[in-house]
Amino acid sequence: MTSFEYEIGDVIGTRATLGLVALQTDETLEHDLSRLLPRDGVTLYTSRVPSGAEVTEETLGEMASHLTASAALFPPAAPLDVVGYGCTSGTSVIGAPSIHELIKSGCNARRVTEPVSALIAACKELGIAKLGFLSPYIEDVSIHLRTTLEKSSIQSPVFGSFNEGEEAKVARIDTASIVNAGVALGQDLDCQALFLSCTNLRTLDAIPEIEKTINKPVLSSNLVLGWHMAKLAGLPEADSILSAK
Repeated sequence: MTSFEYEIGDVIGTRATLGLVALQTDETLEHDLSRLLPRDGVTLYTSRVPSGAEVTEETLGEMASHLTASAALFPPAAPLDVVGYGCTSGTSVIGAPSIHELIKSGCNARRVTEPVSALIAACKELGIAKLGFLSPYIEDVSIHLRTTLEKSSIQSPVFGSFNEGEEAKVARIDTASIVNAGVALGQDLDCQALFLSCTNLRTLDAIPEIEKTINKPVLSSNLVLGWHMAKLAGLPEADSILSAK
């Protein structure tokens, strides 16, 4: 055997190292973040957290017991600038402060975010106080999130749902269905913008068409999460993520 000397180079994420805790059942979020986040000097490591095939308050809450272990699976030698937790409804049930604490207990993360804190920050950035709200889930699952938003002075007077509880089906809801529902809700005069909830919902291709029709901002769980992760990491491309929907 021939032995060679070597030198240690820089980390892959020379500008930012990001982490994502995605749900075991999520088929969409990783793909969307790869479209939203800049690639030059930015790396994204993904871990998974066990999650139920059916979405209920109980299955959402059960994720709390697995979050620290999931976060501990990130590469230990790569300090993380930001870790995002990829579940909107799960955040509203478990609570953002608890999620931040649980993830930081498992990894070396400088900052933690999730779709709820990201949405609140995006609404503040855009001056939005009233949202039309589209969810794939039954109303009982969304009530926690709408209540959390109301505590941050963001009302959701217009609400609609696909009434689907099975994650595998949520990931297959097609663009045309999302556009039709989004336009119907977003045209209501009682909302300034539209929010498409759920990281497993394929929203990125629907957003431009809805926005063009209703002439209002359209946000989604994946869009605001990608924007907030980039913003917290100090990436200048963050503003373009929110504005170039």
